[in-house]
Order: sequence, then structure tokens, then C-alpha cells
Amino acid sequence: MKYKSIFEIIGPVMVGPSSSHTAGALEIALYTREKFGRQPKHVEITLYNSFAKTYKGHGTDVALVGGLLGFATDDLRIPDALQLAVEAEMDVWFVMSDDMADHPNTVKLVLSDERGQVVVVGESIGGGSFKIVPNRGDDDV
Repeated sequence: MKYKSIFEIIGPVMVGPSSSHTAGALEIALYTREKFGRQPKHVEITLYNSFAKTYKGHGTDVALVGGLLGFATDDLRIPDALQLAVEAEMDVWFVMSDDMADHPNTVKLVLSDERGQVVVVGESIGGGSFKIVPNRGDDDV
């Protein structure tokens, strides 16, 4: 395996514990929020494979919500993101999927409000990096 930089190995400055499960997840959510163009009112987060099995223990849940709130990977508010989302009146729910995705750290985010909706599927590929993959439909990853 070839790396482009040392940051692919050690990851970004972040609130941990995992560059894949926290930093990469946060970056996917932040990208999705930016694509949506505003803070969503309703969010459905579907987790696949490793994300679905370890999301609370590895901080993936708070990282994803932190990204949706616009936080950076080193924001000290990340551990409180679920409560901060409630205070911001952002309704968030998590779905654990038994479906197999192509990558072990895959998430589908559906952001919506009265003005519209955006759906993004992302893979946290290590070192805080991520890849957005085509969404092939509401039930597919």
C-alpha cells in the first residue's frame, strides 16, 4: 500500500479516538452539511459494516453530528454534539443496516428541512480522509 503523505497514517489533529471512526466520519458529515448549504432540521444517519457495530464506542455518532453542526475535527464540543443538536433543534436518528457496503466504514446521510433534501454516501478511508460514493437509491449503498 502506498501513501501520499504521513497524514494518511497518523491522521489530522482531532478529538479521537480514531481517525477513521471519528475524524473521517466528521469530515463526511461536514461535507454533506456544506453540500446541503445550511444546518438541517432532520437527519437520518444509516451506518454500515464496522460503523454500525462500533459507532458509539469509537465516537462515530458524536463525530457525525459534530460535522453536521459545522465543527472541525479538533473541536472540543464534539463529545457533546448529540446534546448540542437537540439544543439546535436538529432531529437526528441513527439506523444500523445489516446490508453490506463496499467499504467497512460507510455511512449514508439524509439531510432535510422544509426547503429540500440531500443524500450523501461516504466512506471513511483512513487518516481522517474520506470518499463520497454514488448513491444508487434509497435502499442501496
